[in-house]
Amino acid sequence: MPVTDGRGLNRFIAFPYELHRGDPLWVPQLRMDVRTLLSPKKNPFWRHAEAQFFVGVADGRTVGRIGAIRNHLHNQTHEDRVGFYGFFECVNDPEVARALWDAAAGWLAAKGCDTMRGPMSPSINDECGLLVDGFTTPPTLMMPHNPPYYVALHERYGFRKAKDLLAYEGSGQAPPKRYLKIAQRVANRAGITLRPLNLKRFGEEVELIKELYNQAWEKNWGFVPLTEPEIDHLAKQLKPIAVPDLVPFAVRDGQVVGFAVALPDLNVALKHNTSGRLWGLPLILWHARKIRRVRVLLLGTIPEFRGRGIDALLYNWIWAKGVAKGYNWGEGGWILEDNAPMNNAAQALGFRPYKTYRIFDKAL
Repeated sequence: MPVTDGRGLNRFIAFPYELHRGDPLWVPQLRMDVRTLLSPKKNPFWRHAEAQFFVGVADGRTVGRIGAIRNHLHNQTHEDRVGFYGFFECVNDPEVARALWDAAAGWLAAKGCDTMRGPMSPSINDECGLLVDGFTTPPTLMMPHNPPYYVALHERYGFRKAKDLLAYEGSGQAPPKRYLKIAQRVANRAGITLRPLNLKRFGEEVELIKELYNQAWEKNWGFVPLTEPEIDHLAKQLKPIAVPDLVPFAVRDGQVVGFAVALPDLNVALKHNTSGRLWGLPLILWHARKIRRVRVLLLGTIPEFRGRGIDALLYNWIWAKGVAKGYNWGEGGWILEDNAPMNNAAQALGFRPYKTYRIFDKAL
């Protein structure tokens, strides 16, 4: 049934907390953050997208949910008619899953879409991908998690792989000295230096990131540029947990040519608030003091400075500063499976792939 009112939205938001309550690896996000993500008034993503949410109900009990999403900016960027599904959650029942996907597919087809792609919740710039390998470890900040049976449900419905996304882990080992020495030599010749995020000039720093982000990622598969309001919104959300030394900028002749963003893995604290309710905030803050994990979620340079070892310098900065602050484990990614330069660089830096997420397509 389609979500048409506040009561339906409450049911949509509440379902994962009921479904995954017994999963020790699932991390409950704050419900108010989920509500903000879904809100056209609060989330600027919805200025260029529209959605219809559905819940599956059997005998008065919620058994599934899904969102059908039309991202107009994606369609303009790629000149296609791809529609998306996201926020998929379901009991282990193929018929329930089929009903959910049929509802999403019907809505998307009526909007003129010829392909249903996902999961993207709600876009490639948010949580995306279905976990297909790496079920024994918890997800990091802003990464999805799902039970293994979701994979079989997707395959049974007729989805086909569109692309895999790889997540890497590193356990506190410094990058190889030889690799760093070469990178440093190249950087010295190019006159490149590093500096940390300046929280006192946070607004100006965000403006720099706006300029860099869409240049650094524009060629990637599925890429959709973040609008200025979206970057402002994301920055506002992440500022409270940002550690300046974990957000380095690469500078040449006063111009920022690359940057990286690593954040403390807040999921370590969020998992203790099983209800996702706001009253659990003191518990989250208590456990946040014990976070020893980070996620490197962005690392890139403008095109003319790629292949010069700047990625190694940025990562080494994060590693050195992070270890000094007590962090001992990090996740890097995700990285597209066929992005050979980034995958090779991650492994050369000492990371190893440990999770795989899959984007699926189905013709409508």
